[in-house]
Amino acid sequence: MKNIVVLTGAGISAESGLKTFRDSDGLWEGYNIEDVATPQAWEWNPVMVQQFYNERRKNVLEAKPNAAHYALAALEEKHRVTIVTQNIDDLHERAGSTNVVHLHGIITRSQSSINPELTYPIDGWELKMGEKCELGSQLRAHVVWFGEPVPMIERAAMICAGADIFILVGSSLAVYPAAGLISYVDQEVPKYIIDPKIPTVNVRGQVIKIEEKASVGVPALVNQLLNGQPN
Repeated sequence: MKNIVVLTGAGISAESGLKTFRDSDGLWEGYNIEDVATPQAWEWNPVMVQQFYNERRKNVLEAKPNAAHYALAALEEKHRVTIVTQNIDDLHERAGSTNVVHLHGIITRSQSSINPELTYPIDGWELKMGEKCELGSQLRAHVVWFGEPVPMIERAAMICAGADIFILVGSSLAVYPAAGLISYVDQEVPKYIIDPKIPTVNVRGQVIKIEEKASVGVPALVNQLLNGQPN
């Protein structure tokens, strides 16, 4: 039984119909990132920001896991699997994965505006203005915005350092600090990268590139791992 760590990015969710965080035009669903994904945006126009994430949450709840999500869940049959995801959706959990670390939060929960450690489940897709936490502050989406600390990054780094096998799926390695996690993986550990456009990685050791979309490359690799073919 191997300790397998999987780092997933927007590419795996894109195949379920969810837009990537930053498209080629620099917009997210037609919005400037700075207008919806920063503490300043929340301060300037909380109603617009709330509505933006309500729409994203609705999209997430309507989306379904794809073959890549299900394959990673199946990997738990024979291995210890930890998924570290940059994505804010819950598709890994809905596919059956039981050990998922969300670096950037999860949109199906809310959090206090003044204490991000206070989080709550959301009933349905809409979080309304006027809904408050136990401290009396407005609830917002449980999502890490640009300019905010990434509270799970140290835990994720430790997880990566303990990997026997590392798999990167659907990430361009463009968003830090998440992009630096691969550097914590021991150089002797095999590293698999699955993406139609393989990102540049500056790491030592064995790097196996699988130039496929997630729904094709992940099931193929998982099949090999379950049958004991790769290292």
